[in-house]
Amino acid sequence: MSADTAQRPVLVVDFGAQYAQLIARRVREAGVYSEIVPHTVTAADIAEKNPVALILSGGPSSVYEEGAPALDGDIFDLGVPTLGICYGFQVMARALGGEVANTGLREYGATDAALSGDGGVLLGGQPDTQNVWMSHGDQVAKAPEGFEVLASTADTPVAAFGSAEKGFYGVQWHPEVKHSDHGQEVIENFLHKAAGLAADWNSGNVIEEQVARIREQVGSARVISALSGGVDSAVSTALVHKAIGDQLTAVFVDHGLLRKGEREQVEQDYVASTGVRLITVDAADTFLGHLKGVSDPEQKRKIIGREFIRAFEKVQLDLVAEAKAEGEPIKFLVQGTLYPDVVESGGGTGTANIKSHHNVGGLPEDLDFELIEPLRTLFKDEVRQIGRDLGLPEAIVGRQPFPGPGLGIRIVGEVTADRLEILREADAIAREELTKAGLDSEIWQCPVVLLADVRSVGVQGDGRTYGHPIVLRPVSSEDAMTADWTRLPYDVLSKISNRITNSVRDVNRVVLDVTSKPPGTIEWE
Repeated sequence: MSADTAQRPVLVVDFGAQYAQLIARRVREAGVYSEIVPHTVTAADIAEKNPVALILSGGPSSVYEEGAPALDGDIFDLGVPTLGICYGFQVMARALGGEVANTGLREYGATDAALSGDGGVLLGGQPDTQNVWMSHGDQVAKAPEGFEVLASTADTPVAAFGSAEKGFYGVQWHPEVKHSDHGQEVIENFLHKAAGLAADWNSGNVIEEQVARIREQVGSARVISALSGGVDSAVSTALVHKAIGDQLTAVFVDHGLLRKGEREQVEQDYVASTGVRLITVDAADTFLGHLKGVSDPEQKRKIIGREFIRAFEKVQLDLVAEAKAEGEPIKFLVQGTLYPDVVESGGGTGTANIKSHHNVGGLPEDLDFELIEPLRTLFKDEVRQIGRDLGLPEAIVGRQPFPGPGLGIRIVGEVTADRLEILREADAIAREELTKAGLDSEIWQCPVVLLADVRSVGVQGDGRTYGHPIVLRPVSSEDAMTADWTRLPYDVLSKISNRITNSVRDVNRVVLDVTSKPPGTIEWE
């Protein structure tokens, strides 16, 4: 849902925090709609959005630094219930007459916080002592007048405060991270008890609203969608199809860089579950021809992006001609934009641009279509739930993120049909064993990489071999902006390695990538 409907948002004011999106997600997990706005937002901007509550995020700065992020003080006069977190807690304290001091005492990581009294509405009912996640140098030395101190730590006398009269609360720690034992409870207490908000936002509401909105926007016109088989395009296409049925045509470009079974998954399982009209463009030979002799990853991406555009444009022209002959022009293009895309591109203000098609390189910018972006206000986990509610196969809804250039950027070296076949088999084995071990939910993504330009000595069948290494790159993440390598059980790794080296030709070594992001990226190319 979006703020231009009856669903008024909780606004998360971002002070440059790495966790701003996580705060917004935690609010939604509590059944309340949220949006992110920059700290430069004015009181007038806030009033226009008519929020039900505000949450001031943390941030990397000190409130005493020159040029540190500030907040329009008039925002506190709007009478909107407000929760300050970490830096936002300190901004609130200073703005309302409290004191923030740089004492030289710092708290980072796990810290014990002790409740003062009954903890008030924010912390009431929680343990007298709880483990929280701190990350601060400055601290609130004195709460604003009329505020009750709700918690403290050994080094921070005012670790949380609140004013039931004003509806203002704050905590020095980060309740949005899982390391804070009762963090989600703090957020829910603020939303449901302090701000009096009902937990009535869910995926069913989103589907109902978006279907009505799409029908109103489209009318009797035709719509096309570029279907990659990924979660975002699959769910956005299914949602639009639910709204307008056969007015939608989905276009699936098979560039020959897909994983094993993916084309069949789209053409059979997806179509069977949605009934969408699908046109498949078989362009594998074309893509491979243009990739011949190319090893540079950036050049590969550009070639794949260019050829995708050409393939899509050709079908688009045919469909436009067909629609024109039938008297109903194609006016709209479905795009699977998610809320993180909107936030990271500047908050979604102004005219929307057609984004890169899952990193393929972008659809043509001069396509004369209006955009339909039914997932524009949603996070990935919410999109998956909507897909399930729409009846999409779990193999598609639960699919790990997969780059648009496909296996083309998981082959380090030239992309050939032979190398693609090797990588497909190795990738299929890794995915099968991870699923069998019940580890899919623990892994954000597990790229399987073929080091095609590297060979290593091995011994197979009593003979000396000179084969390629396969790299396993399992990572855990919530948003792909940061990631850590997943600690897979050794027996699972052993099964994957044994199966790959025993059954995939020209591979005699399997290695594990144990690099976090940063410094390494999730994909190798």
